[in-house]
Amino acid sequence: MRAKRIRSGYSHLNENYERKNEKRDEKPKKKKLKKTKNRFLSKIKMISLKSGTDLPFLFLVLTIVVIGLIMMFSASYPNAYYLHKEDSFYFIKNQLIFAIIGIIAMFSISYIDYNIFHKWAVPISGISFFLLVVVLLMPPINGVHRWVQLGSFSFQASEITKFAIVVSFAHFINLNFNRMGTFKYGILPYIIILAPTVVLLALEPHISCTVIVVLLAAGMLFIGGVKLKWFGMVLGAIASALIYLVVFTDKLTYANNRISGWLDPFSPGAGVDTWQTRQGLYAIGSGGLWGLGLGNSRQKHLYIPEPQNDFIFSVVCEELGFIGAVVILLLFAFLIWRGMIISMKAKDKFGSLLGIGLTAQVGLQVILNIAVVTNTIPNTGISLPFFSYGGTSLLMLLAQMGIILSISRTSNMEKS
Repeated sequence: MRAKRIRSGYSHLNENYERKNEKRDEKPKKKKLKKTKNRFLSKIKMISLKSGTDLPFLFLVLTIVVIGLIMMFSASYPNAYYLHKEDSFYFIKNQLIFAIIGIIAMFSISYIDYNIFHKWAVPISGISFFLLVVVLLMPPINGVHRWVQLGSFSFQASEITKFAIVVSFAHFINLNFNRMGTFKYGILPYIIILAPTVVLLALEPHISCTVIVVLLAAGMLFIGGVKLKWFGMVLGAIASALIYLVVFTDKLTYANNRISGWLDPFSPGAGVDTWQTRQGLYAIGSGGLWGLGLGNSRQKHLYIPEPQNDFIFSVVCEELGFIGAVVILLLFAFLIWRGMIISMKAKDKFGSLLGIGLTAQVGLQVILNIAVVTNTIPNTGISLPFFSYGGTSLLMLLAQMGIILSISRTSNMEKS
């Protein structure tokens, strides 16, 4: 009997031991399942509310891109039909391909830690300088050196330059943030970057990009805490360089002609062809309050030269009217506002500076493009972001929006 009790006691101990082992075996399995579940959730949290990337900013970008593609097709199909072997879809096919690639790039970059650009800021600047030199060696197109030609593919080096300026300035301002009040750390490094960039852009010549680059640089330095007295010195140096180019060279002759045409675009003696400006103004005026309807623009039928490019907003006004134009401008305003909010609530200074610079680029281009189309400033050939035809520009803009989405992942804000 005693032996049986001892055996039964041992059997109970064995059962308890086996149960404990089973529970121990179950815990790692549960942990593995939990980790797998967390990994899966982290992948899909981009489309989840109050987590991951910023949904309002994402939806605004996608909405503007879709509207931009629709308007680009509407503005471009007459030109495509008459000038490209009766293929009305010539421009939209190319733009759609770059839009798809750009959206994929945007989503992919949104998963990358944006601080990688902190580490690669100097190489990116080096690539930008190299391309600006290479483009001067390329055959001119329409009298200017702006495109790097690689077989049948070409791209504008200046699109890389705008991004490089933002990244490099954000990098050095972050490094020297507490010393930005001095000339050595607050001005000198940025002159070293900006001066050769401006010179190379002037040699293309590409005045519109030069204006954007200078304004971006000035804005980022101001946000970075540079003393206002240094602004006077930098502006004086830039003004001196422009005076030299105007007085002692012929690099800006075409810019002088455009200024004379801007002052009175309807005068037959303007000294420069103002046909594009005049036709754009006719389109804006004929749109009225509600517009002629999508696809019903008259000026795009070989009146506005290349309506799918810089003057696409005039077609928007003609077809969608004042109301439609205001709605599109409000979408841009909300996009810029949301981008600034994301940037200001970034987890570090570099993220804030990078996001503000990239958002400001979109805002500057929108403002300058509208000003050109309405003849508020001289015609300088500035494209409307996400609307104007150009694969390089669209791809770069969407990639940069991906960086802002990456910043939003770690920013201290609600994502919905």
